[in-house]
Amino acid sequence: MFQPDYQHIVDAASNRAAKRQPLYEHVVNIDFIERVLGKPISHLSKEGASGRKEYLKEYCRFYYEMGYDTVSYEICIGPSMPGSGCLGGHKDGVIKTREDFEKYPWAEIPDLYFTKNTDWFRTFAEVLPAGMKGIGGVGNGIFECVQEIVGYMDLCYIREDDPELYADLFKKVGETNLIIWKRFLAEFADSFCVMRFGDDLGFKSATLLPEDDIRQFIIPAYKGIIDAVHSYGKKFLLHSCGNIFGVMEDLIAAGIDAKHSNEDIIAPFTEWVNRYGNRIGNFGGIDASELCLLDTKGVAQYVTDVLHACEGHGGIAFSTGNSVPGYIPTENYLAMIEAVRQYRGE
Repeated sequence: MFQPDYQHIVDAASNRAAKRQPLYEHVVNIDFIERVLGKPISHLSKEGASGRKEYLKEYCRFYYEMGYDTVSYEICIGPSMPGSGCLGGHKDGVIKTREDFEKYPWAEIPDLYFTKNTDWFRTFAEVLPAGMKGIGGVGNGIFECVQEIVGYMDLCYIREDDPELYADLFKKVGETNLIIWKRFLAEFADSFCVMRFGDDLGFKSATLLPEDDIRQFIIPAYKGIIDAVHSYGKKFLLHSCGNIFGVMEDLIAAGIDAKHSNEDIIAPFTEWVNRYGNRIGNFGGIDASELCLLDTKGVAQYVTDVLHACEGHGGIAFSTGNSVPGYIPTENYLAMIEAVRQYRGE
C-alpha cells in the first residue's frame, strides 16, 4: 500500500536521486480534481471554517490517492494587491505614473494578504495526511506581481518613458514580497517541505523582458526570498515557463535549488536535465500538449522513455511540463500517473 514520504521531493529538490521516483504537479485545475474524485468540492471553500476544512481534506486526498508525496499548495499575492488583475484579467493598470506609484498602498499588502489567507494556511497544516507536506507557499513572483498592478504592455511603455519608475516598481514589489515571505516562513514553514513561486519570465523564443533587465531588477529580489527560504533549511523551486536559457546561469547563481516547466517546442525535458542536472533538481517531464494529443498507450510510452532517459542525472520529480488544466483528458492524466507508479514498482 502506498505510503507518502515527502523526503522524496526534498531529495529531488536537493538534486539527489530519490529512493522512490516522486510525482509533482505545479497546479491541478479544481474541476479536474473533482472529476477524478468523482464529487464536487469547490463549493465547500465558501462555507466557513468547516467547509474550508472539508475542502482542504478532499484536496489533499486527491494528491494522496494519486501517489504524490506532497500536496501542491500556494496562495498568490496578486489578489491581495489593491487594484490588481492586469495579469489575468487584462484590465487597466493602477500605476502609470510616479504619482500613482507614490500613492499606492504598498505597506498594506502584507496585512491584506495574511488577513485573507492565514486561516487557509492553518487549516492546510491541520489536514495534511501523514507523511505528506506542502510544496508551494506564497504564490506569484516579482515579475507577475508587477504585471498584476501595471500590465505587461504598460510596463514596457514605462521602461522607455520613465526608467527610474520602472526600476522602482521591481524594487518595491521585491521588498513587499520579501516581507510576506519572511512572515509566512516564520508562521508556516513547518507544514511545507519545499517552497516555490511561479514567475513566467519567457515565451517560446525568448524572455519577456530583456535578459539584462531580469538580471538587474528581478533576480536580486529572488535572491532575497531564496536566502530567507534557505535560512529555514528549506529548498526553493522556481516555476518559470518559456525560453529562459539566457538567464538560467544567473538563476542558479541566485540559489534556486530546482526548476519546473518545460515545453517540447522550446526544449524537451531531457535537454533541461542534460544541461542543468549536475547542479539543480529538475521538475517536469511530459509536454502538456502531448498529454492532450496522445492516446493512453502513447502517454505511457512517452513517460517511460523520459524517465529512463533521466536516470543518473540528479534529482528528478515527474509531472506535466506546465500544469493540469481542466481540458486534459482524464484517462491520459491517469495513464501518466500509472506509468510513473509502475516505473517505481507499485
